[in-house]
Amino acid sequence: MIGIGGSTAAEELAKIQPRINQVKPIQKEEFQERIQRAAKLMNDENIVSTYVHSGTNLFYFTGMRWNASERMVGALILPNGTIHYIAPQFEKGTIFDFMLLNGEVHCWEEHESPFELLLAILKQNGIESGQLAMDEMTPFFMTNSLSKVNTSFSIIDATPVTAGCRMQKSKNEIAIMQAAMDITLEVQKAAARILYVGISAKEVVDFINEAHIRYGIPSGSYFCIVLFGVDSAFPHGVKSPKNLEANEMVLIDTGCVLHDYISDITRTYVFGTPTDEQKRIWNVEKATQLAAFDKAKLGTTCGAIDDASRVELSKNGLSKDYDLPGLPHRTGHGIGLNIHEHPYIVRNNAVTLKEGMTFSNEPMIVIPDAFGIRLEDHVYMTTEGSKWFTEPAHSIENPFGY
Repeated sequence: MIGIGGSTAAEELAKIQPRINQVKPIQKEEFQERIQRAAKLMNDENIVSTYVHSGTNLFYFTGMRWNASERMVGALILPNGTIHYIAPQFEKGTIFDFMLLNGEVHCWEEHESPFELLLAILKQNGIESGQLAMDEMTPFFMTNSLSKVNTSFSIIDATPVTAGCRMQKSKNEIAIMQAAMDITLEVQKAAARILYVGISAKEVVDFINEAHIRYGIPSGSYFCIVLFGVDSAFPHGVKSPKNLEANEMVLIDTGCVLHDYISDITRTYVFGTPTDEQKRIWNVEKATQLAAFDKAKLGTTCGAIDDASRVELSKNGLSKDYDLPGLPHRTGHGIGLNIHEHPYIVRNNAVTLKEGMTFSNEPMIVIPDAFGIRLEDHVYMTTEGSKWFTEPAHSIENPFGY
């Protein structure tokens, strides 16, 4: 097998040179553009205000990094493009320290209601009624508490605004994601070279984490799944992964975070000599991934891409639904600040592909009690159509195309 085994972790780590200086983080001007785009969507949809909660939506629109907790910390975006931050009084100084885009900061004491404060802010700005869009990631207890004190507004899902902006990535976002994907693909190649009979999944996970760090990602791997043999038939892993044996399937799914954006690549191959059945299913997986890619055109629905995967599987005697042997989950998911975000490549999803959308293409095939094969690369949409972030796996004998 070309590129599989034959090296050591020490040798591979010594070769790595950092790469992160290739791209810059998102700049203040782009955050300001996002606010204006959100304001336009709100005006188009007759939304009087959108609340974005601490986490990736707050960061996406304002550049403020704040982890979600049981206390309400977020921002109201008004249709005129102004921002009003909401936070506990004792966090006010920290809010100003973290603030990138200017906005008025409204605070509540520990015994007071942030939900009543939110409504008061709207009234102070002349907004007495209408559709109030709440970040879909806001905890239920917060939206429920708001609904109990609200008598004037219709509370709706903010996804048309949040995902409406986030689904279409800018050139800067795509450049960051490309750099992260490039790093993770090189880590995948290095991980394949260190394999040997008896290596544990943990050894590979630890190597992949350190390799990401050596490439300049201080946080290392964002996640890492390493599965050998029958374990590879479980899409997200098993409780106690087995050690590698000869002629077994190897599935490695990993990624990292660069300037807040996430990479996510899966490679599957055989350590040793593949059987005819392993070769056949691997080739069906590759054909299925390419069928999904070929269907990904501007204006096509996300559901149609998932359908294309299942048509290809059924041509090869596998289930066209979720039954096994076959594809037990959706074909893919959007990616960006979150590893799973809109748009989702799943049956009946009527969202149509637009320029800037980014998503995974990973129609995994599971053969119960034997093995699973997932080839995962990501796609971004351009005016010319779909483009790969990373070139798909080449063949089961030479997965990395050396």
